[in-house]
Amino acid sequence: MPAVVLFDLDDTLFAHRGAVTDGIRAHLGTLGGAYAPLDPGVALALWDDLEERHYHAYLAGSLDFAGQRQARARDFAAAHGVTLSGPAATAWFDAYFLHYRASWRLHPDALPCLDTIAADFPGVRIGLITNGESTPQGLKLADTGLSGRLEHVIASGDLGFAKPDPRIFHHACAVFGAAPEQTVYVGDRLRTDAIGAAAAGLTGVWLDRTGAPGGPDAAEAARLGVLRITGLAALPAALGARLA
Repeated sequence: MPAVVLFDLDDTLFAHRGAVTDGIRAHLGTLGGAYAPLDPGVALALWDDLEERHYHAYLAGSLDFAGQRQARARDFAAAHGVTLSGPAATAWFDAYFLHYRASWRLHPDALPCLDTIAADFPGVRIGLITNGESTPQGLKLADTGLSGRLEHVIASGDLGFAKPDPRIFHHACAVFGAAPEQTVYVGDRLRTDAIGAAAAGLTGVWLDRTGAPGGPDAAEAARLGVLRITGLAALPAALGARLA
């Protein structure tokens, strides 16, 4: 039996992409001006690209957390002919964040999965590893009711290293007092979450909600024994089959 089951937060338990979509569209709707004629799909694609680029710059240490937020707002505005100073970019992002936060929600299968895991594996302990800062991620947990469901929350911003670095997985195991081979990690990114966890000695589970191809990482995932599920409802059975 697994002693510990750990989850990623964004796009695993928490519906981050949906909140981003709702948030940026609502924010642009309040701005008007240069942003009024934007095609919603094109605007969202650009915002997603900027998040991916600048958030990973933050994780790599080339931007701080506030700086990656400024960079996302500045570059989005610049693409539409608007120049933002540092303070103006911060204000722009803060206004967006209010709309993003208003759309926070869990994936519908999140809480039922936690309940089933607890019932199927008596005594199992449940926690979280997230690549991010503990304060904003903690707001998500509080606003969605997850705070009381998680024994420990490990945030990369508190440690100085992030997934897929094996140190963050080993640190989480140490916090729980569990060996890696007794620990499961579930996340939506194949390399960052599932392969990273499996390479660190945990059972890595890839939550592939979109049916994405494994791409060049598929062979490594297979070699490491990564489990693949398309929704959290399938997690208990997948773990049970692994233990059988």
